[in-house]
Amino acid sequence: MTEDLSARELEILDSAEFYSHTHLPVPAAYCRKLGLAELVNDMAQSRMRTSPGAIVTAMVLDTLTGRNPLYRLEEFMAGEDIELLVGQNLSPHSFSDTNVARAMDAVFDAGASRILTELGIQAVRCFAIDLSVVSYDTTSTNVWGDYRECEEATPPPGPVVTHGHSKDGQPGLKQFMTELLCVERGVPIFGRTLDGNSSDKNSNNKILPDISAIMARHGLGSGASVYVADSAMVTENNLRQILGNLFVTRLPATYSECSRVIAEAVDGGTWTPLGCLAENTSGKNRPCAVYKIMKKSVVLYGKKYRAVVVHSNSHDKRRQKKLEKNIRKSHSDILKETSAHPCRFFCRADADAAAARAEKLSGKLHKVTVTVSAEELPTRGRPPKDTPRKTRQEYVLAFNIELDGKAVARERELAGCFVLLTNAPESGENSMDGKKVLLTYKGQYGVESDFGFLKDPLVVNDLFLKKPSRIEALGMILIISLVIWRLMERSLRTYVENTGNKLPGWDKKMTDRPTAFMMSTKFININVIKIGNRRLIPKGLRREIPPYLKALGVDEKVFTELNSMCEPIIRQKTAQKK
Repeated sequence: MTEDLSARELEILDSAEFYSHTHLPVPAAYCRKLGLAELVNDMAQSRMRTSPGAIVTAMVLDTLTGRNPLYRLEEFMAGEDIELLVGQNLSPHSFSDTNVARAMDAVFDAGASRILTELGIQAVRCFAIDLSVVSYDTTSTNVWGDYRECEEATPPPGPVVTHGHSKDGQPGLKQFMTELLCVERGVPIFGRTLDGNSSDKNSNNKILPDISAIMARHGLGSGASVYVADSAMVTENNLRQILGNLFVTRLPATYSECSRVIAEAVDGGTWTPLGCLAENTSGKNRPCAVYKIMKKSVVLYGKKYRAVVVHSNSHDKRRQKKLEKNIRKSHSDILKETSAHPCRFFCRADADAAAARAEKLSGKLHKVTVTVSAEELPTRGRPPKDTPRKTRQEYVLAFNIELDGKAVARERELAGCFVLLTNAPESGENSMDGKKVLLTYKGQYGVESDFGFLKDPLVVNDLFLKKPSRIEALGMILIISLVIWRLMERSLRTYVENTGNKLPGWDKKMTDRPTAFMMSTKFININVIKIGNRRLIPKGLRREIPPYLKALGVDEKVFTELNSMCEPIIRQKTAQKK
């Protein structure tokens, strides 16, 4: 076949490079828009020939493939168009384990959290992100090493990798913690790696003074944003530390005030119905939760706070299961007691007294009713001939255990309730009504879904880093990857909201709820030929790719031109109100 080609054509063919791209050029364009490499290079000074910014960018892109262990970065880059993705014509050997380790040390020395703070500022500025609500949470990540040096009197720099409360249910493994501060339901603007035995209550106490400083870097003063956290935030020190900042959190059930206001709401019955608050409709097998609320107030540590009692018809399945278990146990316990209770008496008065005692066995969920009936029984012995057998009368107790429907219905309603705590005013400036308080708290799921990304074994793989300092640097890289991932997903959703145009989804159906993962499945085997400095897409793009490129703020040049950047999709005001 090559015999038919001219010498010039053979020369061109011999010098051509062939690449099969996935979605990676798109996040590379987002990295360039944020100035990631320049930011890292400015803050992490190094004399390396391969800059830390290039290595961090490559590690972020490698993370977003979801398939390649980060300790094989050199192998990963060997199959990629390095110049297109990183912006520099580097060899794959530039991303060797040695260079990666040196870059991570430089990042740690510069301060991983400082880099993340600056990147968060860039993301907010470039993408016009709303900072009115900030959500905070922590999670644990397990490691397989011993990390015995962390148990020494003077541990090495970085997070202390040790045993702590495992949120993954693996207390036998050592761990470190990660904290995130997110906006717009999942876009991180700050993150930090913490010691493995860090307490959520203490973590909240440490982040609270920093929030004002972080928000000030974004040009916001005290009280301009609402701090959302889980129930670990509710301690005396934290409530005092919150100062002038507004907050929404969940009141722990361990507080007596929680059970008090829930009981008052259930017994009062004057709920405000909110209906379904889901942003997207669920399938028939998963109907959306229906909410109702009631406003109350609680006193904690001598100070009065607003409380919103929330009832959800699908809230906390564990509590509902516990109620079912208690119902079965209540029936079993009463049945055991009645089985051992005397049930035959010769005297009616004794029988009535015993029946009264048995009815006192009624519990919180069951009622015991006892009926007394008389039975004629023959006396013992053989009766005289031609004489009727004499009889005696006994009184028999019959026990009936009935479920107390009214009490069970009340317990079910109690189990479906939780209490939100806030210091936001109900009227006036920065006011929030009960519905807004609930919607604000519901946004906390964005942080929790971020932890799913950070701990996904397909993304993180297993951690084999020896130095805690490098674990902290790796934690920064994973959070940066998450920032890029969430910004891409945000662009997709914003495009749909602004235009009303749906995007190709699963099973060849159009969707108005596109995800970054959904997008990544569409960008497969995009073949590019590089001849000299020119790149071409010989067969063009499949028809489902251009709509996604438009929604992401890029075009097909992202696969062929160096230094291509995204154009952020800014949310329209009408879409924001909606």
